[in-house]
Amino acid sequence: MSRGGGKGLSLKDKLDGNELDLSLCDLNEVPVRELAALPKATVLDLSCNNLVSLPSDFCSLLHLVKLDLSKNRLQQLPVDFRLNNRLVPLPVSFAQLKNLKWLDLKDNPLDPVLAKVAGDCLDEKQCKQAAVKVLQHMKAIQSEQDRQRQRKLQAEREMEKKREAEQRAKEAQERELRKREKAEEKERRRREYDAQKAAKQMEKKPKKETVQTRKPASGSRPPQPSRHKHSSWSRSVLRVLLFLLFCVLCTLAACKLTELHRQPLCISVNTLYEDVLAALQNHKTLQNMLQHNSQQ
Repeated sequence: MSRGGGKGLSLKDKLDGNELDLSLCDLNEVPVRELAALPKATVLDLSCNNLVSLPSDFCSLLHLVKLDLSKNRLQQLPVDFRLNNRLVPLPVSFAQLKNLKWLDLKDNPLDPVLAKVAGDCLDEKQCKQAAVKVLQHMKAIQSEQDRQRQRKLQAEREMEKKREAEQRAKEAQERELRKREKAEEKERRRREYDAQKAAKQMEKKPKKETVQTRKPASGSRPPQPSRHKHSSWSRSVLRVLLFLLFCVLCTLAACKLTELHRQPLCISVNTLYEDVLAALQNHKTLQNMLQHNSQQ
């Protein structure tokens, strides 16, 4: 058979044990005669071809146990098409046969649920109803499997998120542990530093005390702050008195040597000066003090 019409393709080259793989062969029709000559091929894969229909003699392939017709362009099945083999379940992909109008599943040890759904196929009406009911049943199974698959994926995602959260928590704990260990190590070094610093201060302290105890032994006389304070106060008083005396002398000089001597103020000052001078001359004690100060 050729890929388009039937000749030139060796089926024996495609046979592997009891499996015959004719998928992706660009077939337009099924090589029924060649398949009948290979009763050993109980598993037949005709997927991914260009099949639009099955020939009427396809039902003569009674040795088939498993048949894959997916990804073709099938629009109808033979009127007397019967899967009188040993089929128990149908593949979920059977739900994709949206244009299936006729189905006869007699003479197969079907699953009890599937057999009840399919019912009998004794006339055209029953076979058409079987096609509709089986397609609905397979679609329900497919939807349930999809939901299970979604739940499984959701559970896997949640498990993955949980593992990631646990990993993040573990990493956070490790970081916190490292941080705490680092802080403890820093505190330990700080205490060691403080202890070393305190020890150095204790070593330096006796030397200072020794120096302080040696200073009195040098024989130098301790300072006398009271005398120094008294002497400074005396000098300050003397400076004030000298300044006042200078001011008085300047006033007297202005009142005696200038024309201001006629002013009432100068007259009073001159009179006061003469009275004070007379009193000072008569006071011997003050004269002696003035003489002593002049000698100094």
